[in-house]
Amino acid sequence: MRMRAGIILAGLLMVSTAHAQSVTSGNHLVTKGMMQLDTRVKGRVEPKALDGTPNLMDDAPKSWLHSWPGVYWHAVFNGSEVTLSFDDPADQYRLFIDGAEITIISKPSKQDYRISGLHNQLHDILLEKFSENQGAPTAFNGFFVPAGKGETAPHWNPSDRQIEFIGDSYTVGYGNTAGKRQCNKDEIWATTDTSKAFGPVTAEHFRADYQINAFSGRGMVRNYGGFIGDSLPALYPYTLYDGKTSYDAPDWNWKPQIIVIGLGTNDFTTPLHDGEKWKTREDLHADYEATYVKFVQSLRAQNPDAYFILMATDQVDGEIQSEAKKALAAIQATGETRITFLPMNGLNFGGCDYHPDTNDDRKVSDELVAWIDAHPEVWQGK
Repeated sequence: MRMRAGIILAGLLMVSTAHAQSVTSGNHLVTKGMMQLDTRVKGRVEPKALDGTPNLMDDAPKSWLHSWPGVYWHAVFNGSEVTLSFDDPADQYRLFIDGAEITIISKPSKQDYRISGLHNQLHDILLEKFSENQGAPTAFNGFFVPAGKGETAPHWNPSDRQIEFIGDSYTVGYGNTAGKRQCNKDEIWATTDTSKAFGPVTAEHFRADYQINAFSGRGMVRNYGGFIGDSLPALYPYTLYDGKTSYDAPDWNWKPQIIVIGLGTNDFTTPLHDGEKWKTREDLHADYEATYVKFVQSLRAQNPDAYFILMATDQVDGEIQSEAKKALAAIQATGETRITFLPMNGLNFGGCDYHPDTNDDRKVSDELVAWIDAHPEVWQGK
């Protein structure tokens, strides 16, 4: 049985009892009188009142807008059916009930999905978004059951471990399930599976909650090929890719003990072009290192007890690793001690556009797990 995202429920025996008889999609399957399940959300989301009013009281039905990858929703319910509601033309989701994968939902648009034919008992439900969408925010409108079927849910017992992963397409899982390097745009979208990237795989090992704050093509200071757009540190403060919806982590009780940063691939894997602000490679190096220091300092201000793990591949004749290590030394020179560097060496890059494939993801995860296991004190904070 597959367990995802460190989910632990008090008093709920996790046995695979789903065996759904049918998955029905359509408009208006959520009807008046149905109740929205109390839902635990992880990842960056912006809650909105489902009826369009300003009411965001705990018991008011909500919709969750999201842009970043790796978001997941979790609830429990009694009964033999549950209905999911979406407003999302862009993403892919994987649905689990009682630990068993039920279905994949792709680009649901404004549709509802009803899972019926379940055993009439208490169930655990998990929806995880595993695609990347760089466009407009999309929405999951929640889980719904007939009135009274969600009232006896046990209290949440969330994981006491939290890991945040900050990065680029390698962290997203860009084309990692393709099994080939040459992919068209549609294939890249279809074969990107964040849930199988090294971050969620590592979190699953530790039964930890996770955030994936990564965006393909973005760098620490320079984006892939030098294209114009916000760098990852510029995007990072926001819940949505709109540059105005600020993320307020304390509201979501997000206090990661470990923050893994993998940025530099897009900064250095393409040559500088005329018109870019860096005249020489040395200028780019200096900007990267200084910005890395400031970024980690800003993260430290928000996460006083976290341990930082910097990661980089050995691509570009070792330039990315060399620069990440220089940034590490500069950060340590400021007095930072709870930080280390782990190399991402020996990867096959068998995914789309020579990105890491799922075997590479497992290799990187194994390295992370081994290091964390050797340093269990990182879970304790300062």
